[in-house]
Amino acid sequence: MNGTQRSNIKIGANVSIVLKQDQRSGNLTQGIVSAILTKSPNHPHGIKVRLEDGQVGRVKQIES
Repeated sequence: MNGTQRSNIKIGANVSIVLKQDQRSGNLTQGIVSAILTKSPNHPHGIKVRLEDGQVGRVKQIES
């Protein structure tokens, strides 16, 4: 699943995000969602989330 729909993302989900400094390289960081920061129902670049370790980025993939 991709991370552009807010309804697909749940707190506690395992996701891959792209951090702000990694947007050019496309490096993904994996973690567990602790907060959903984007308020709109969808976002073309991915829903912005905070991981349990405090990192903030946009969801690129939702791991199953």
